[in-house]
Amino acid sequence: MERDAAEAPDAADVPVHADVGNDPGESRSGLRPLLAVVPLLVLAVVMWAVQLPYFVQAPGPAQEVEPLIHVTGHPTYQSVGHLLLTDVLLYRPNVFQAASAVVNRTDQVVPMNQILAPGQTTQQYITQGYTDMSTSKIDATMVALGKVAGYPKKHGPGALIENVLTGTPAAGKLYPGDLVVAVNGKPVGSPDDVAAAIRAAGFGGTVRFTVRADDKTRTVTLSPAHLQGASYPAIGVSMVANFPFHVDISSEGIGGPSAGLMWTLGLIDLLTPGDLTGGRVVAGTGVISPSGNVEPIGGVRQKVAAAEAAHARVFFVPVDNANDAASVAHGITLVPVRTYTDALNWLGAHPSGPPAGG
Repeated sequence: MERDAAEAPDAADVPVHADVGNDPGESRSGLRPLLAVVPLLVLAVVMWAVQLPYFVQAPGPAQEVEPLIHVTGHPTYQSVGHLLLTDVLLYRPNVFQAASAVVNRTDQVVPMNQILAPGQTTQQYITQGYTDMSTSKIDATMVALGKVAGYPKKHGPGALIENVLTGTPAAGKLYPGDLVVAVNGKPVGSPDDVAAAIRAAGFGGTVRFTVRADDKTRTVTLSPAHLQGASYPAIGVSMVANFPFHVDISSEGIGGPSAGLMWTLGLIDLLTPGDLTGGRVVAGTGVISPSGNVEPIGGVRQKVAAAEAAHARVFFVPVDNANDAASVAHGITLVPVRTYTDALNWLGAHPSGPPAGG
């Protein structure tokens, strides 16, 4: 206001034809409503720019799984129907976004401590999600090949890293999906060869791993250590036999393990004649264990909404998530499953699609 007064013209300088509105006193009066709005505008900017200590879970895209699975060395069979994985969008909201999510039946606002582990950053959470996805794809491939390709009795050379424990010698050096092709310069035929080399090195010794991933080979040297719950030297990995032929799954930037069931069904459908879906659009979710069990997931309400938006007629859901899924489902058939064989059996018993909601 002081700046406005200082810059106002002196009365002697005002031209005769000047409008009445150029009077200094009236100019100040005209500015008052505008100046009164400024704090509100500042508040609105702050509310837009500042992220709250919450996450919003919202329905993400539903993607068809079979085009994302690439097989070399085994016949494949295309299907008429579609198997869809479902995803959840997760973001830090501002005040406006949080308010919108509260009134949206498909969105959910959750405290950060329900998503992030103590001391975990958002970036670390994202990175862990990609690691979990890598393990999920391996587990799904194990289950599917065990069903249709005689795995693990039939397997290729090498040892495949299935999982890596945090805080162990292998963490940050070996990753799920790495194929160990040699240890200390000797070719690896199975995971037993790697385990024997680790134990032979002993605590404080060294093991040199030749590893292949993404058509690139690298060397990793690790020292076995004492790990909690293990009396023998270990590096902190779980290994499985290499697959008998090449399977590559493109997860397209999706993190987390919850697509495991749909990767499994998609690979089985791709490797076998016929069409598991019966020509339908079938969606689902669930963590797949190496034994084929379907384990619960987060964000099931958002995944049901994503499936419905993609016009899926059937949704496979882990038994433990079935009640939450039913609370938001409209016009889609929910099929609770405990194992991947439950899903296969349901599809086999319903060779053609039921009416929506049937």
